[in-house]
Amino acid sequence: MDETVYDAIVIGAGQAGYPLSVALAEAGWKTALIEREHLGGTCVNRGCTPTKTMVASARVAYLARRSQAYGVVAGNPVTVEMAAVRARKQTVVDRFRNGIGQTVAGTEGLDLLTGEGRFVGPRAIAVHGEGGITHRLSARIIVLNTGARPGRPALDGIDRVPVLDSTSIMELDDVPDHLLVLGGGYIGLEFGQMFRRFGSRVTVVQRGSGLLAREDKDVADAVADILRDDGIDILLETEAVRVDRGLTGRLHLVVRTPAGERTLTGSHLLAAVGRVPNTDRLDLAAAGIETDKRGFIRVNDTLETSVSGVYALGDVKGGPAFTHISYDDFRILRSNLLEGKNDGIAGRPVPYTVFIDPQLGRIGLGEDEARAQGRAVRVARLPMGRVARALEMDETRGFMKAVVDAATGQILGAAVLGVEGGEIATLLQIAMQGNLPYTALRDAVFSHPTLAESLNNLFTYGF
Repeated sequence: MDETVYDAIVIGAGQAGYPLSVALAEAGWKTALIEREHLGGTCVNRGCTPTKTMVASARVAYLARRSQAYGVVAGNPVTVEMAAVRARKQTVVDRFRNGIGQTVAGTEGLDLLTGEGRFVGPRAIAVHGEGGITHRLSARIIVLNTGARPGRPALDGIDRVPVLDSTSIMELDDVPDHLLVLGGGYIGLEFGQMFRRFGSRVTVVQRGSGLLAREDKDVADAVADILRDDGIDILLETEAVRVDRGLTGRLHLVVRTPAGERTLTGSHLLAAVGRVPNTDRLDLAAAGIETDKRGFIRVNDTLETSVSGVYALGDVKGGPAFTHISYDDFRILRSNLLEGKNDGIAGRPVPYTVFIDPQLGRIGLGEDEARAQGRAVRVARLPMGRVARALEMDETRGFMKAVVDAATGQILGAAVLGVEGGEIATLLQIAMQGNLPYTALRDAVFSHPTLAESLNNLFTYGF
């Protein structure tokens, strides 16, 4: 089989890979984009797009049950049709996926190859399809954007029972009677609250002393309180020991708690305990590309691997597994390859939002982290019950919190647990990127009544 020579080969059409391949082709580079399944990567097909679409459906169910609080009488009881929820989700996914497909197909100089790309040398790739190797190609620049997939916990008996992950749980035909969730991170909590609102009983099993391990204790505790208020059972400092399936089909999960062992009985088990990189089938050794002990590809500040001219973008390189980080990886590499810049990933902001309801928006340092660094800080805090717009919406759960440098007044970080918390945290991020002191937001004129207006009060009365 003849080998086709390209200027660049991109393996994986995720949120870094496909825009980069388009940008390179539009700049005149002969480019190959290799994708084994669907364009758009995890975000469009199994992550952000489908999950947040289903979160929206769950919120409607939640509001329907609360309608009388707003003076509106809705049907009782509220029922959820999972087939319709799934169909709506898939419609949105298909729209996004097809839009990417049209962009890729309409880009001159870009070849889309379907299959699995594997190294056969430092600059050589074989594409494996259903019938074996379908293409051989080489290039001076190779980019890896193969992402990650749900991990599977090391739990006695887990191979003998049906286990859901963050992909398969979105394809359920019926609402689970009792969903057992392993893991108190953002994936477990988003799905846990979602299915509680769909009508499931939900129990979350978390090994640590609090949910969302990277958050300040007061934030994690408030999240737990909100989820408990929604009727979710939260078991902290609890380790899953073994699982089996009874004669009736029910799952029996034995857990070790501070008070001793107990058995949880549920209808479904969701494993939300982390993700593993899609590097095991790339044959990285053939190219001499180094990984860490978990299989994530090592990169330097400019995203280059241990092999010159080979780059890794997005989740496959480890670090924050967020779509916006993947897209920024694309921006950095595009600037460096096409504009001659030397941009890097060191020091860039890592904002994120946990799409529970109310949302948790985060940017910068938390209070615990700032104090651990020995910084002298002031902490502003405002309950959402003192936000006019939140009161009008009857969405008063949560609080806003900002960490400020005591000497300079610069905002170091913020957590906003409240209605549209991700949007409010973004306003604080913009102020941080513009090096504005907190007083600029304290004294700003914001439209009334908006959620943004709460920043006046946060920095006036919150200290």
